[in-house]
Amino acid sequence: MDEIVKMIGLKNNCTFCGVFRRQALDRGAALLKVDKLATGHNADDIAETVLLNILRGDIARLSRCTSIVTGEDGPIPRCKPFKYTYEKEIVMYAYFKRLDYFSTECIYSPNAYRGFAREFIKDLERIRPRAILDIIKSGENFRISTSTKMPEQGTCERCGYISSQKWCKACVLLEGLNRGLPKLGIGRTRGLNNDDKKDTKKTNGTKSIESKQCGTLDF
Repeated sequence: MDEIVKMIGLKNNCTFCGVFRRQALDRGAALLKVDKLATGHNADDIAETVLLNILRGDIARLSRCTSIVTGEDGPIPRCKPFKYTYEKEIVMYAYFKRLDYFSTECIYSPNAYRGFAREFIKDLERIRPRAILDIIKSGENFRISTSTKMPEQGTCERCGYISSQKWCKACVLLEGLNRGLPKLGIGRTRGLNNDDKKDTKKTNGTKSIESKQCGTLDF
């Protein structure tokens, strides 16, 4: 991330980190041939995600972000065992049990869009402690209209990873970094998936997420 930030500046850092980290987890899990992947998302994280998806108008993610198990139709489902556990409860437990845990914040996170949602939720929690669980409950009760067009799940033509576009997000971001266009693929822009379709050759072979590499970052 230090090298990436040198290229992109102090904005959109979490986009790169999140995309690469999620795919690394999936690929590592596939290599280990695990049955399920458990993540450490807690109640605070999920409440933040609900708010962020509303603010961004991301209907696809809003419909699944509160699910305790996701990806059941894929090769490796994910589960969130701490979905209803407050972040402060986890920290207190780790502290009193003398467990090793990371208490430092990422040096790039203060500039993240998520930080504004986090501050807002913390303010709400001070006024009404149940606010976090109430936001999660609201997210669970959202119902997406059947007339809403949802993205179709497919596979990336470059690396075989799960994607609703021609190229997965990680491949688009890597391509942008290597071409000196670090903002390619940020936000709603899909430069490679729209403009470069005619330059992208279709690939054959297995569609397993461990079958191909996602490309490399050239520094």
